[in-house]
Amino acid sequence: MATFATLPALPSPLHSSSPVPVNRSKGSLPSRSRLIFPAAVKCDAAEEFRSDIGRFPSKRRELLLQIFLASLSLPFVATNASAETDLQESFRIYEDEMNKFRISIPKEWLVGAGDANGIKSVTGFYPEESSDSNVSIVITGLGPDFTRLESFGNVDAFAETLVSGLDRSWKRPPGVTAKLISSKSTNGLYYVEYTLQNPGERCRHILTALGVASNGWYNRLYTVTGQYMEDEAEKYQPQVVKMVSSFRLI
Repeated sequence: MATFATLPALPSPLHSSSPVPVNRSKGSLPSRSRLIFPAAVKCDAAEEFRSDIGRFPSKRRELLLQIFLASLSLPFVATNASAETDLQESFRIYEDEMNKFRISIPKEWLVGAGDANGIKSVTGFYPEESSDSNVSIVITGLGPDFTRLESFGNVDAFAETLVSGLDRSWKRPPGVTAKLISSKSTNGLYYVEYTLQNPGERCRHILTALGVASNGWYNRLYTVTGQYMEDEAEKYQPQVVKMVSSFRLI
């Protein structure tokens, strides 16, 4: 079952002191469903991460914090369903007219939506069967000077800063290991792929797409975070990759 959980204490407006309410509608999470943090990055790492990125300019620091929190807000589920066999035909278009985005999702995947302090919208997509593989879209408000992603530097430098800020493999005893796989800028979005692995635990592959757009009143940061477990790659990698790469602002 998926659950929403309280975020670790962080400076406003990026913290949440109460559970995220769930909008119950067709295809949304059941009433008891919430989002929780994956074990790959413990909540106490948020405080260390906040300290480590303090040396970066305030704009980049705020964005990194938002991405870090977005990567934690991923749904876990436990139900039963059969797997899709035809990747192309098994997808449908999910379009959010209010938040101005669309994404291709597997037809049998479930959808959950909510909001929280400092987060304008959270939408999660996850398979019916028990799995740690999923995709989430987190939308946060930005200041008027946040007009495009290039405000935070080029994608390669940005990706290096993000992943190095998450890595704790140098500590004794070692903490989570974060490794950058790739980064690119296309379709007006930043794409970053990396892995996270705690000692003795399964490796998580994280794919992130970032975009900035205005709703007419203020600028918003869109963070699409997909993850699949290394031991589930054969089953879920194609789906997660297709979902993240299909995301578009409208």
